[in-house]
Amino acid sequence: MQFRAVTYNIHKCVGGLDRRYDPARTAEVIAHYGADVVLLQEVAQGAPKLKNERQVERLGDLLGMRHRAYFTNVKKLGKGGEYGNAILSRFPLTSVENVDVTIPPKKRRCILHARLRIKTGPGKSRSLHVFNLHLGLSGIERKLQLQKFLASHPFVGLHARTPILIAGDFNDVWGNLGKSLVPHGFHSIGKPHRSFPAVRPLRALDSLYVRGDLVIRSLQPSRLKLARAASDHLPLVADLGITSG
Repeated sequence: MQFRAVTYNIHKCVGGLDRRYDPARTAEVIAHYGADVVLLQEVAQGAPKLKNERQVERLGDLLGMRHRAYFTNVKKLGKGGEYGNAILSRFPLTSVENVDVTIPPKKRRCILHARLRIKTGPGKSRSLHVFNLHLGLSGIERKLQLQKFLASHPFVGLHARTPILIAGDFNDVWGNLGKSLVPHGFHSIGKPHRSFPAVRPLRALDSLYVRGDLVIRSLQPSRLKLARAASDHLPLVADLGITSG
């Protein structure tokens, strides 16, 4: 069974250069890739300067993806505004939870976890566990946040062959955070993919890793001209396969 996943820090649907709020533009970038699972960071709701829109619903409607999960992390976005992580899926979500990996006194950070049910053949299906993260700005904070995740429920209870996808904005300035995931069975492909700033990518802040009966067929940042304008990050696009079970 093969499917496509996209991870994308959408910068609250505000352009990195023109500062224009345009959810339709963000959705057009995502739609170009025909993704089955989309992991989004900096998804806003209730902000007057962003038309008070609930972006997870707006984007889900524009993309025709009816299976959605959203939790807020930061509740200081103008008067009443907040933002967090979201998952949009063409596969049913059978459970959703928010894993708190905050390191006080730093800004609240969480990992959004969803279990998806994917048909792998006639009368057959498997669970895919998706973890969508947005880590902190300091190096020690990011390392401690990953340690909290690796010690958290439900991750610690998952079988070694269970398909797991972890992706998002690692804020991995130096491109070395993946080393802490390798001893736990995770892997990616290729060199770190530069995704920030979108207009001229210099840093590989965004990453995608898999574990268990899940393989990466291809992984690359978007090369769309529109993507360079829609956010301050480029999305990463991955073709994945569930191998057996």
